[in-house]
Amino acid sequence: MDGAAAARGRGVWALALGQTLSYAALFYIFAALVRPWQQALGWDKAAMAAGPTLALLIAAGLAPLAGRLVDRGRGPEAMVLGAALGGCALIWLSRVEGHAAYLGAWALIGVANAAALYEVCFAFLIRRLGPHARPAIVRVTLVAGFASTLAFPAGALLEAAFGWRAAVAIAGGVMLGAVVPLHAWGGREIRRLTAAPATGPARAAGPGGFARAMRAPGFWLLAAIFAIVGLNHWMVIAFLVPIFVEQGVAPAKAVLAASTVGPAQVAGRLVLMRLENRIGNAAATWATLGAMAVAAGVLGAIGLSPWLVFAYTVLQGAAMGVMTILRPVLIADALGPEDYGAVAGAIQMPGLVASALAPTLAALILEGAGLSGLVAASLGLSAAALIAHGLLGRRARLG
Repeated sequence: MDGAAAARGRGVWALALGQTLSYAALFYIFAALVRPWQQALGWDKAAMAAGPTLALLIAAGLAPLAGRLVDRGRGPEAMVLGAALGGCALIWLSRVEGHAAYLGAWALIGVANAAALYEVCFAFLIRRLGPHARPAIVRVTLVAGFASTLAFPAGALLEAAFGWRAAVAIAGGVMLGAVVPLHAWGGREIRRLTAAPATGPARAAGPGGFARAMRAPGFWLLAAIFAIVGLNHWMVIAFLVPIFVEQGVAPAKAVLAASTVGPAQVAGRLVLMRLENRIGNAAATWATLGAMAVAAGVLGAIGLSPWLVFAYTVLQGAAMGVMTILRPVLIADALGPEDYGAVAGAIQMPGLVASALAPTLAALILEGAGLSGLVAASLGLSAAALIAHGLLGRRARLG
């Protein structure tokens, strides 16, 4: 079977479901449960945010290594191992009492994030499906876009019924009982349906892959854009429900609004698919970054009407959903498909570090300047991303 048919096959849908559950359990669990966590443990926002910050920093450091594993043909094995580690880490997290144990559990989650989430999945699909990878990536992201829609209400319901510790333990059980087999079977099915890639282990990336990527035209501009976008997005999303509640929005409405981030991501991706033949990657990136700037303005106006929370989540969610698809495409366009795993891991390290620092930075801003300071920071970051994209386009035209 060729790559086009495999891109529509059951293996891709299995990976899509595995990614959905992984993001719900590993990535959104902090935002979904931060309020009951803080109430139960009595820590301030900065102490709470130190956990996901540490996890993302570790994921950033391991990103090139994870990419090299994919280049050596070990993508599904990495995803399976990451899912298993993530399940164990969540079960550990459900039992913590002190801050040191809390950080230890998040450190293990960071290792899991490096191996189990989008970047390894995308690199595997690009390696196996070649030019047919983009439709497969779109399918994965369309399904996984509902991760936050699953995480926020499920977290709220499980916490209300059984407490936050049981909610986290159940998430760990989902990783072990569902995600591990989904990643294992999905990877095996895609391998069965596709020929071995031309870039086999003998041509896998080595230490020089990182240096080659750093010397490539546009590397630092792309890295800057991804870092700015990640910082901008996760500064707000990490404390989305508390931010809404503190602006006078009812808790139930705040949870509902936060749950629309996922469907908005899917909607943005569907629009991009529909306009695929009429809008290029550059124009799509302009529109995405512009939508994030508008969303920052809406965030500052929520006090005027509680219903503006939905305008914010739709704009921000749709923009981030489109950026998820554009990110691997922009990297492949600028740097080529060869050794994609290591190159993508290297170029996204600054973005992962920025996302890691985002919750802590947001906590400091909220406790100091308040929401107005966070809005100003978001607007400034949006402007910086637009400037960096303009410089990238100018460099491409001159090159």
